[in-house]
Amino acid sequence: MVHAGRADLLAGEVELSGYAAQAVVRGRVAALVGWTPTAGLPALSARLTEIGAAAVQLPPPRGVDPPTAPAAGRARRAFGPLVDTYATVPYRDVDPSLPAGIAYVVMFGVMFGDVGHGALLILLALLVRSGRLLRALRPHWLFVAAAGGCATLFGLAYGEFFGPTGVVPVLWLAPMDDPVTLLLAAVGLGGVLLAGAFGLGIANRLREGGWAVALYAPAGFAGALLFVAAGLVVAALYWHLLALGVAAGALALLGAVLAFVGLRAGSGGGAAGTAQAAIELFDLAVRLGANIASFARLAAFGLTHAVLGWIVWEATLALWDRGGVLLAVAVVVFLVGNAFNFGLEALVAGVQALRLAYYELFSRVFRLEGRPFRPWRVPTSSADIPEEAACPVSAR
Repeated sequence: MVHAGRADLLAGEVELSGYAAQAVVRGRVAALVGWTPTAGLPALSARLTEIGAAAVQLPPPRGVDPPTAPAAGRARRAFGPLVDTYATVPYRDVDPSLPAGIAYVVMFGVMFGDVGHGALLILLALLVRSGRLLRALRPHWLFVAAAGGCATLFGLAYGEFFGPTGVVPVLWLAPMDDPVTLLLAAVGLGGVLLAGAFGLGIANRLREGGWAVALYAPAGFAGALLFVAAGLVVAALYWHLLALGVAAGALALLGAVLAFVGLRAGSGGGAAGTAQAAIELFDLAVRLGANIASFARLAAFGLTHAVLGWIVWEATLALWDRGGVLLAVAVVVFLVGNAFNFGLEALVAGVQALRLAYYELFSRVFRLEGRPFRPWRVPTSSADIPEEAACPVSAR
């Protein structure tokens, strides 16, 4: 039987032995190589100086990107999990946590637009922040609050307060009265979000491989030109402008040529590579159209939310008008119906916003997978003993 104190000591010895084995020893000097965040280098140097050691800053090795340490800040803590569950941001890439979080809560608000339901989400966020509910989500309470705030704003636009109760006026449109306008607005919002994703994608391609990668990548200038050309075609058809249509065709041709060159180079060239590049170019064009149309689901689920709220409200009014004991039944129907609508639609809107973020937006922002920064540490309990020795990896 091993006592807990002895287990802690053994755990530390195992980890220290693994680190010692990685040291480069020359006579009485031993050197360990690892990564540390730039901001933490002064503190590390000070601690090493106390024990007669030193930190020497080395140039990064060629062909090896440093691991990524997430940036500090309230916005990164709140929205970071949205990105981290998709991929670790590569060291050279722009961290899209804040714009991704904003895009997510706006899409959620479009589908979950109701002042009453949004206020409930804000209340839930405040309870999470206070630690009285779902304490594990406390670092992300701002995410929940932002989603509730967007739902409240779109609820004001739709005139929805626990359904079409008439408590708040319609500031923009009622989804059930004008679904076509809502549909067009949702697709337009999708176009704006895709434009932002292409912008981040181009910035990342430039950071990853320079202009050569940025020009020919489908998630770079080539894909962006096809996207802009699609928008110009729609504008040319709407305003009947031939010159705009010609410009759209020229941009589409340029984008297609750049994308084809990049795809062919990636496939290895030759006849087989040319055929593969042609198929992938066709797939790129089809997917681009499908991606834009996919944002129509924002209107579809926003309309679904409004319809469910209308059903509950109409049932409540029908029971209330009969009076008597049915007044109490009407209250129960209103409360239970809204609880069901809140739970179901919050789940659906959350999943659909996540789907749009991952498949339509992040697929253009990310091309590579990064490595998370995991600093060295010595275990202090038997539960911390690793299954196998881990190499130190690093960070920004």
